[in-house]
Amino acid sequence: MRPSERRPDLLRPVTLETGVSRYAEGSCLVSFGHTKVLVTASLEEGVPGFLRGKGQGWVTAEYGMLPRATHTRGRREAAAGKQSGRTQEIQRLIGRSLRAVTDLKALGERQITVDCDVIQADGGTRTAAITGAWVALRLATRYLLDEGVIAADPILDQVAAISCGVFAGTPVLDLDYEEDSNAEADANFVLTGHGDIVEIQATGEKRGFSEAEFEALFSLARKGIGELCAMQRTATGG
Repeated sequence: MRPSERRPDLLRPVTLETGVSRYAEGSCLVSFGHTKVLVTASLEEGVPGFLRGKGQGWVTAEYGMLPRATHTRGRREAAAGKQSGRTQEIQRLIGRSLRAVTDLKALGERQITVDCDVIQADGGTRTAAITGAWVALRLATRYLLDEGVIAADPILDQVAAISCGVFAGTPVLDLDYEEDSNAEADANFVLTGHGDIVEIQATGEKRGFSEAEFEALFSLARKGIGELCAMQRTATGG
């Protein structure tokens, strides 16, 4: 039995609340159980130097955890003067995931920055951030289309993410912190709405895991991401 008493193939309660920021072009408050991430998408005219004059835009992401997102207060990374390796790795993952489903030429020489701030962490913060980031990006690009800033829709597909792991010998979907911290193996899956793989991060935490176990995790991920994509479409109006 899972600590949450969920079935192995059951997501935590998921909500995608849109329009939570008055000023951002797109925004979403995403909850995976007790994990909550505030996501905003902001338009900036111009692109990084390496893209100037190339007639295409850029989508990038920043990620951070608020000081009391966990059981004890963490120091702000800005106060430390540098980001941790974990923060850099996660925000690069979010950016790659969004660019995988975005036509950058359709943006013109503009950048959309997606900020993902973890309000409360209970496992799966990167997967919740990616899922909510697509919603905020979709809303931002729709705003740009409605305002006539861009002429063509740059969104090619959806993208969402979920964690899976082997807990107490059983492959399970959407790990919370208690499961994640005791998992024998865990994996993060990032897939498009059409089921294409964007990225898979899989680790044997306490032991190696078999091909059969990986296939079971992948099957769970496909099911979970299919459900998340349906929620994304509902949140953004199709």
